[in-house]
Amino acid sequence: MPARTIDFAKLSLRDALDLAALIEEEARDRYVEFAFQMETHHTPDAAHFFRFMAANEEKHRVQLTLRREALFPRQPCTVSQLDLFEIEAPEYDEARAYMTARGALTTALRCEEKAWGFFKRALPAAKDAEVKKLFQELLEEELMHQALVKKELEKLPADDAFDAKDFEDRPEAHD
Repeated sequence: MPARTIDFAKLSLRDALDLAALIEEEARDRYVEFAFQMETHHTPDAAHFFRFMAANEEKHRVQLTLRREALFPRQPCTVSQLDLFEIEAPEYDEARAYMTARGALTTALRCEEKAWGFFKRALPAAKDAEVKKLFQELLEEELMHQALVKKELEKLPADDAFDAKDFEDRPEAHD
């Protein structure tokens, strides 16, 4: 489901904060789903990292929400989940039945890069100075998140020679 087109030129700071919080919420929810899948498939290292990422996304969502509420108390939200789709959230087909911690970290890195790209494209289109400032902050945070994930990747040993596709369940015809 593609996101609706966002007119960044008309975006207010309130709407930009709401949009940013929704992006974090979507990513959090997807990481929680992936963690559950990894636990189901007995890949605890990947599950642990996805739970870590979900907690980070939630922490950032709360920070954005508190900031929004301090600036715009009790004002209605005018953006919705329909305004975004997989801006920072991993794509559904990223999860594998057999997924290593390295695979989970690689997925997270792609997501952080994807979010950075979104804000990089949005920044020049924004007209409101406060929205531009927020998007610049979010760009810098995404770079910090990328650095964090890369640092964790460096700590991991190389994956074994298995191909995750070797562990996928394939449909079989039964007589």
